[in-house]
Amino acid sequence: MSQQKVALLGVPVDHNSTYLQGAAIAPQRIREAIHCDSSNMWSELGVDLGDNPQWIDMGDLVFPNNDRQQTSQIIRSSADELIKRGERLLSLGGDHSVSFPLIDAHAMHYDGLNILHIDAHADLYDNMDNNPLSHASPFARLMETGRIRRLLQVGIRTLNGHQREQAEKFGVEIIEMKDWSDDHQISFDGPVYMSIDLDGLDPAFAPGVSHHEPGGLSSRQVINIIHKFAGDLIGADIVELNPNRDINNMTAMVAARLAKETLARMISK
Repeated sequence: MSQQKVALLGVPVDHNSTYLQGAAIAPQRIREAIHCDSSNMWSELGVDLGDNPQWIDMGDLVFPNNDRQQTSQIIRSSADELIKRGERLLSLGGDHSVSFPLIDAHAMHYDGLNILHIDAHADLYDNMDNNPLSHASPFARLMETGRIRRLLQVGIRTLNGHQREQAEKFGVEIIEMKDWSDDHQISFDGPVYMSIDLDGLDPAFAPGVSHHEPGGLSSRQVINIIHKFAGDLIGADIVELNPNRDINNMTAMVAARLAKETLARMISK
């Protein structure tokens, strides 16, 4: 497993967003930030990602239309093919709806899959705007499959009554932002998929998101989580950048840094 190549995959989808669109143009903006001359290709973990044969950019998926079921199936089947080829996958969204088919594909290959979910929102709605594939519902859909061993959510600060009921129903573990401490030791037994919604960060660090939720994590705290949580990181996504709301590409650069640190961890493992 340690020799697996990591595939970077863009998933330009935002037609499942409930508030603003714009996330579909995020993958290209994150790529531009990854390669921006203002920085370099070294990660903090000491991995040089420049011209590194251990990862490959697969470009963006192409969707013929905005049909929700078809879009979800294209994402799932594309991820499935890459995993079958023996590659680990880092995906760039797109809104958070892309995480359901992405993680579902991983769960079909990794028994006892765990999820580490960083977000301001629990995304556990049973039904949002009569769209079961909404970006507000991916983790409800995943837990309904029965294939997820453990879902741990970090940074949540928008829980309502319904989502608390959903969390209890599915046995979801939540570290609300009000209870977060840098001393938290996050540990998993078995394979881990990490999903990072950029609005899990405080808007001061990531203003380029559709949903501004004050009181979130710092970029340093999220990087530390990526570096330090215990478990075998087998796949990940970074979602919900909305370039239409970004300031001087600040959030794109944050997403690029998180992508570099995630790539480095997946390669080094």
